[in-house]
Amino acid sequence: MPFPKISYWPAGVGNDLSGVAIMIGVLDLQGDVVEHLDHLERLGVAARRVKDPSHLHNLTGLIIPGGESTCLARLLRIFGVDAAILEAYERGVKIWGTCAGAILLATQIVGEKPYLGLIDMEVERNSFGSQLDSFVATASIPRVSSEPVPLTFIRAPKIRSVGPGVEILLQMNDYIAAAETAGILATVFHPELTNNLAFHRYFSRKCGLAPGKSQPLSDPTWTPTSWTRQIRISTG
Repeated sequence: MPFPKISYWPAGVGNDLSGVAIMIGVLDLQGDVVEHLDHLERLGVAARRVKDPSHLHNLTGLIIPGGESTCLARLLRIFGVDAAILEAYERGVKIWGTCAGAILLATQIVGEKPYLGLIDMEVERNSFGSQLDSFVATASIPRVSSEPVPLTFIRAPKIRSVGPGVEILLQMNDYIAAAETAGILATVFHPELTNNLAFHRYFSRKCGLAPGKSQPLSDPTWTPTSWTRQIRISTG
């Protein structure tokens, strides 16, 4: 019996490469891709997967998801997406990196050479320890939400310091967990792995979009398997 065909384009998510920049892209090379697409869909924000440089056309924002930063960096080079991301940033496309994505955006990485280097900060990979040291927490982030925001840290990095012009959104103990500039947002945790939509709404607004105001920030219909809605299997 043959394996079912799996579409690269998720059901209900835009794949139009033309028109006005009213869409957010999610880098689809490795990592938490469908989880981000699910959150954007819940906010009514048009989104599409970004697999090659052509998919960056006419975007207003790009999410670089969590995954494995070394693997992502290699795939970015292989497919030529790294140079395209830098060009998109110069055009004004806003970029959000979560966990591994934040590592790729940093200008300094402890013990390693930087990758994209778009936000003046120093990060340390796997700073909390192994996968077994992953944890959840809750924090107040007034700029992002009037309600406490749940945070999921999975073999997370730490932002050790930031340079001039970088605003700290969340400081926790001896490290920075979220920071931003006018064009970049970096979080070392995974907002896409909770039912909370605050960070996705915040980034959408940063991109100049107006996500649905009636959508509750904590979506009661979300479950840890909600992302499977984004996978379309064809029997043809």
